[in-house]
Amino acid sequence: MTPEDQEETQPLLRPPGGRAPRSRRVFLAAFAAALGPLSFGFALGYSSPAIPSLRRAAPPAPRLDDNAASWFGAIVTLGATAGGVLGGWLVDRAGRKLSLLLCTVPFVIGFAVITAAQDVWMLLGGRLLTGLACGVASLVAPVYISEIAYPEVRGLLGSCVQLMVVTGILLAYLAGWVLEWRWLAVLGCVPPSFMLLLMCCMPETPRFLLTQHKHQEAMAAVQFLWGSEQGWEEPPIGAEHQDFRLAQLRRPSIYKPFIIGVSLMVFQQLSGINAVMFYAETIFEEAKFKDSSLASVVVGIFQVLFTAVAALIMDRAGRRLLLALSGVIMVFSTSAFGAYFKLTEGAPSNSSLVDFLAPVSAEPAGASVGLAWLAVGSMCLFIAGFAVGWGPIPWLLMSEIFPLHVKGVATGICVLTNWLMAFLVTKEFSSLMEVLQPYGAFWLASAFCILSVLFTLCCVPETKGKTLEQITAHFEGR
Repeated sequence: MTPEDQEETQPLLRPPGGRAPRSRRVFLAAFAAALGPLSFGFALGYSSPAIPSLRRAAPPAPRLDDNAASWFGAIVTLGATAGGVLGGWLVDRAGRKLSLLLCTVPFVIGFAVITAAQDVWMLLGGRLLTGLACGVASLVAPVYISEIAYPEVRGLLGSCVQLMVVTGILLAYLAGWVLEWRWLAVLGCVPPSFMLLLMCCMPETPRFLLTQHKHQEAMAAVQFLWGSEQGWEEPPIGAEHQDFRLAQLRRPSIYKPFIIGVSLMVFQQLSGINAVMFYAETIFEEAKFKDSSLASVVVGIFQVLFTAVAALIMDRAGRRLLLALSGVIMVFSTSAFGAYFKLTEGAPSNSSLVDFLAPVSAEPAGASVGLAWLAVGSMCLFIAGFAVGWGPIPWLLMSEIFPLHVKGVATGICVLTNWLMAFLVTKEFSSLMEVLQPYGAFWLASAFCILSVLFTLCCVPETKGKTLEQITAHFEGR
């Protein structure tokens, strides 16, 4: 590589001497932004405990039938689809920080509408608003975090987006044990309110400030986040100020990451994860568990633990390895869970997760116990496999692979794709279970997981340890 090439691939802002900065404020800023994903995780998980609560609600409280419950779980993804488009527009015009601040408004209003709901339409309207906020937060938070982090910790901080999502889901599951749907919605207002207060004290990303020709503000942001601005200079970014045009799709640095980003979002949803999380209790009831709410909490705990593991090893193991490993684990787990449903098809007996945790000597040995353990193990393995790769990495790569001047449009399309696929999978999951039978639905998911592994090995580049500019240079062939 020539000295000129080295200069072109230098990051917009980096510490002198290539040493990692020592300031911890970048972690505080990342946490503030990640409260958005925590809020949309809570919104995603809210439907699982709220639907049973609303089904047994006594008049005059609204009550959900099967069709309304299906829409209550799925409509949040329609709102998030619109939020992805809105977020793609906001992130380039209002900036990363202001976009995060604005998304707190529909979060709070949406949960407030649900709290005050007197009929099903108010419930659906509140869910639609929270979904809109989910779409904005799911786009802007990864972009904000990737642009404030230096390469040595970008994987760790970027993975915390998904970690906060699954923590929010688990929080909704745990709170759903003790709170009815109205008070659960009140609790949903807390994380976005805290985020609003904390983000007010955080700076805009230096990269965005430089594109606005605000050099002094960018240096102040660097000083706050990284601890020092000595030796940092504004590099020439010329082309980064261009507006996106369709003709640019002919450039490898645009169409290659675009194809990768969209494909990652499609494969993430076709694994069936959103259907599993939205209908976690229903799935375990189908699997003949009496205490399905406890099983859902176990799933949530597994997801949080293994997403945390992924965050800790992301910058060492790399993105490609974890994606491939994650896909292989999900192939085996979905195949095994499908086998469980096939073997128990038409079986009259029920099993309880609590019973399985009892000493073996207290229960008679039988095939049903072994099959029940197969169901528990398969679901936990699926959650663990998804959490170490296909959960956090598509969002992380989305924020890494696009050039700055197309990031808003490109990430907006990726988020739009993700949430549209989430809506289709969530809304039609029950119908798919009826047509293909439960075992067929999980075996179909296994086939998509196989395709995701092949796609990873053939098309996804490694971004570990690279600056955002070096990633762009890779796609341009430099």
